[in-house]
Amino acid sequence: MKPKPIYVEIPIQANIDEVWQMTQTPELHEQWDLRFSSITYLPKESEADPQEFLYETKIGLGLKVAGWGKSIGTHHKKDGSKTSSLHFGTDQKISPIREGKGYWRYIPADNGIIFLTQYDYEVRYGALGRLMDLLFRPLMGWATALSFDVLKRWIEKGESPRAQYIRFSSNILITMLFFFVWLYHGLVPKLIARHPEEISMLSQLAAFERTAAEKAVSAVGILEILFAVVWLLYRKKRHLLRLQLLIFPILTISALLADPSISLHPFNPVTLNASLWVLSLLGLLLAKDVPTAASCKRTRKGGAS
Repeated sequence: MKPKPIYVEIPIQANIDEVWQMTQTPELHEQWDLRFSSITYLPKESEADPQEFLYETKIGLGLKVAGWGKSIGTHHKKDGSKTSSLHFGTDQKISPIREGKGYWRYIPADNGIIFLTQYDYEVRYGALGRLMDLLFRPLMGWATALSFDVLKRWIEKGESPRAQYIRFSSNILITMLFFFVWLYHGLVPKLIARHPEEISMLSQLAAFERTAAEKAVSAVGILEILFAVVWLLYRKKRHLLRLQLLIFPILTISALLADPSISLHPFNPVTLNASLWVLSLLGLLLAKDVPTAASCKRTRKGGAS
């Protein structure tokens, strides 16, 4: 079964000429589009010739993919819309994409335009490449949609793509950190090690018998693991961060009530929870209005993509 082309659509409150400039000027395009680290236009013999260009995409660890592209036409329609067609590819074996074609459309709408793209590509490595594409194609669609939202916010709100991507990356790092913290503290000291200090503090705080305290510690460990999973799945991170601004002081006070001497230990709950509280506050500030691929439409009218 042939995979569906990638389709992304987003409304932008701007005129066509402004969006055209942001997307057709290499120095501007490479700032907001995750798929390209640099774009270099090649000289044309005449204005009627297709615009050829070279691009590079950094993929980490010093590796990068270099390729070629050709803007094969710009069409103006009676309704005021514009279309820019594209042919692209790379000879580098590190890229699963061999060659592809697509287009950008700029359609006038109420209070701005609809900016959309559809593109498809051929993979290399035969059946293995098609198998890899089951993961790579959704990733490309997500990167395209995220980039479109960054462009929209740049045009409408004036926030630079660099600043947006810093906030986006910080939000991801904070999410992964809190996922790790809650998973580790729920799994290791409470369920695997069944650390005596965990049981002792809960016994003193709630006046539990040892057997009941052990069961309670296990239950708390399971709840912490579930909360870690929520950190991965729940989209509204600001809700979780606000909740943690309440949780960490409560956990600190509870630990001190159970065993005041614990504040004398190295890397104790007082310093740990204070650090996590401050990080939650910073995360709350950074998580406001983060760019997201979810703001884009991913299928064409009628359900085709």
